[in-house]
Amino acid sequence: MPRTWDPESLSPAKAVRFLLDGNQRFLDKASTHQARTFQAELADQPQRPFAIVLGCADSRTPVEILFDQGFGDLFVVRIAGHVVAPSVVGSIEFAASQFGTRLVVVLGHTRCGAIAATVQAIQSGNGPESRNIRAVTDRIAPHIEPLVRTGGASAQQVLLRESMRAHVRASVDHLRHGSRLLEELVLAGRLAIVGAEYELETGRVHLLDDVPNEGGGTDPPSG
Repeated sequence: MPRTWDPESLSPAKAVRFLLDGNQRFLDKASTHQARTFQAELADQPQRPFAIVLGCADSRTPVEILFDQGFGDLFVVRIAGHVVAPSVVGSIEFAASQFGTRLVVVLGHTRCGAIAATVQAIQSGNGPESRNIRAVTDRIAPHIEPLVRTGGASAQQVLLRESMRAHVRASVDHLRHGSRLLEELVLAGRLAIVGAEYELETGRVHLLDDVPNEGGGTDPPSG
């Protein structure tokens, strides 16, 4: 049966707990949603996603599967490198304002091709030939260039992971302060925007930010 919660009554902390509990089921190979049959009745019901997830388009990061969520549970926006383009902001604004969803997660992942392409472009001084691919790397570069320039002899995978985290945090900041609608929801306590990373090597999701709890404080990041 479809879930019947009201997203506005679900705190960001509880929404995060739903996601992390689902990720644990995924890790335990105890997923409950993958075998769920198509639910035609959802067509006649309004959307009630309990979380909005901005993730990468990488084929190895299927958001609903790694969080073990079903039809109607998540509003997912996926784009290479989880870049915060205007259409992405508009999609997130739409979900937050229309559905009352109180949590946005910016989900980066290890071994991200968009991050790797951007790091390579910074290190070599040569960007991608395609202007459309450059439109992706050019949005990532300002977030990670200082890190890449000072990375020295850091192992490449370490640099890529730290660059991914820096880009996630910059993306979170962009959503919190680059959209008047989202910023007003955050200031009113009606929305939390947090960063997270998905480890391709282990399948585990780690939070990168504190999550506001119902008492007005914060729950610490996981992992």
